[in-house]
Amino acid sequence: MGMLSLPGFLSCGKKKDFNLSNEKDAHASDNEENSDRGNWSNKADYLLSMVGYAVGLGNVWRFPYLTYQNGGGAFLIPYTLMLALAGLPLFFMECSLGQFASLGPISIWRILPLFQGVGVTMVIISTFVAIYYNVIIAYALYYLFASFQKVLPWSDCFSWADELCSKTRLVKDCSAMLDGQIIHANYSFITSNNLTCINGTINYKPVQFPSEQYWNKVALQRSTGLDETGNVVWYLALCLLLSWMIVGAALFKGIKSSGKVVYFTALFPYVILLILLVRGATLEGALDGIEYYIGKQSNITKLMEAEVWKDAATQIFYSLSVAWGGLVALSSYNKFHNNCYSDAIFVCVTNCLTSVFAGFAIFSVLGHMAFVLKRPVSEVVDSGFDLAFVAYPEALSKLPVSPLWSFLFFFMLLLLGLDSQFATIETLTTTIQDIYPKMMKKLRIPITLGVCVLLFFLGLICVTQAGIYWVNLIDHFCAGWGILFAAVLEIIGIVYIYGGNRFIEDIEMMIGKKSCFFWMWWRMCWFFITPVLLVAILVWSLVTFSAPTYGSVLYPTWGTAVGWCMIIFCVIWIPIVAVVKILKAEGNLFQRIASCCRPTANWGPYLECHRGERYSHVVTPKKEKEHEIPTVSGFTYFRE
Repeated sequence: MGMLSLPGFLSCGKKKDFNLSNEKDAHASDNEENSDRGNWSNKADYLLSMVGYAVGLGNVWRFPYLTYQNGGGAFLIPYTLMLALAGLPLFFMECSLGQFASLGPISIWRILPLFQGVGVTMVIISTFVAIYYNVIIAYALYYLFASFQKVLPWSDCFSWADELCSKTRLVKDCSAMLDGQIIHANYSFITSNNLTCINGTINYKPVQFPSEQYWNKVALQRSTGLDETGNVVWYLALCLLLSWMIVGAALFKGIKSSGKVVYFTALFPYVILLILLVRGATLEGALDGIEYYIGKQSNITKLMEAEVWKDAATQIFYSLSVAWGGLVALSSYNKFHNNCYSDAIFVCVTNCLTSVFAGFAIFSVLGHMAFVLKRPVSEVVDSGFDLAFVAYPEALSKLPVSPLWSFLFFFMLLLLGLDSQFATIETLTTTIQDIYPKMMKKLRIPITLGVCVLLFFLGLICVTQAGIYWVNLIDHFCAGWGILFAAVLEIIGIVYIYGGNRFIEDIEMMIGKKSCFFWMWWRMCWFFITPVLLVAILVWSLVTFSAPTYGSVLYPTWGTAVGWCMIIFCVIWIPIVAVVKILKAEGNLFQRIASCCRPTANWGPYLECHRGERYSHVVTPKKEKEHEIPTVSGFTYFRE
């Protein structure tokens, strides 16, 4: 600080004059290796953004339930193995790929033009997910605001409830002894005659917790099915608008602004989880909940069931957010020599430990709820929407100072959703930036806000009275096997067509030369284990595919058809783009396919100073106009 430098070159050979008047800009430029696209201000911005992207709502509302359902602590064995064999190899591959070329999920396929449709598929699926994911954030916002009351509105059966609403189980009928004979009668007769029900003969009325009826009747105003769209629920629409305003405000300067916001949105959920765990552990019945989660004696025999391994693999795959395009987009803003290997391990391990930690916080409180209601824990445990908006809110309503705990829980859900959403929208804006770099540099703020506004209007169908059915439909189809299909093609394309060993050499240009022993594990995974596992999961998902339902509500035939149309629209670009590339290539059919399976002439490190001898042939920006070949959808490729 304060010292003057002679005119010189920055880390990548870009000449810059330093003087007193622009000393501040000089330091900013020193930190900015890639002035065209920008870089993360520091490594912490990147790591927290990656953790925030990977750690989402599924860590809280899906993993604990799967652990309980699949043998307790024994489930951690297949979960850890699947992390090592499928999750981490793909995660490391995508981080390396984005960092190496400094390109987003579509432009990165300069590495293999024939497969550029895979990138398009990733971006389209991310768009669908961004639409409904912000609706879930809107739900969290609604419950957050509803928590600002002395008495939680779902703590009892208030005016909105019907005759099925009850905080306790209601006996319908049972058997009892009357004049030496066993009779079976309704409960009103039993009580009026001062009789006692015989154990094991009691039948209960089908009742609903206040939290369940509040969720359906008040929060959602849920209709009877997808056929009955109903009106837009105005307060959910306002919450959706607010959630998009938060996302737009956080991303208006791209990674420069979102990289600072995640210091809060990625870290504070851990503080809340710790508070909820400490509070939950002090409650009566908490130990019962923990024992259901991990189990007094883990059921090792569960490991013999294929379903357990499938659940472990799919949870790892979706939890780490691989094949969505976001990992490539976020890593593309790294400096070239960043150690993406250690970053991948850190984020993956943090994600998995968060899932385990969240399970203790969730099940300790659910154990207390079971204790209060005198029910087994299995009857109060659920996953997905029912855990987040029915079971856990019901449990929180039983605590002293319940509005405080409710506020903390839904604030945590809000933050977990937001930082995942930040990365998803950054994936879309990064794609636009790669296609139209000059326009994005001048109009980043209006383009980012325009994306948010467009997605807000597309999401309004999800805040109608049938909105929850649409959210569930998109999640069932778009966030399902379409992503698996893209992941399988991604790893096959890079490892078997581009070349796994060639890709390893690219990584070594960034992180330095490594021994053969170091790469042995990654080669085994990339060349064989991970592709086989992904194909197995994909086939399993297709074989066990079932029509979507929401609870007991079946979807109409046209609703299922819409779901198939959505996923077809996502994956159809893979063959379409491949055919267009082949048609635009030169030579006979074999030569055309072969040329589309080779990297384009401008594939390689983004900055010239990082290319070395291996990529000295890469077309530089100054030469682009001489070799430019306009192609479909605004993408540009170059003759070799």
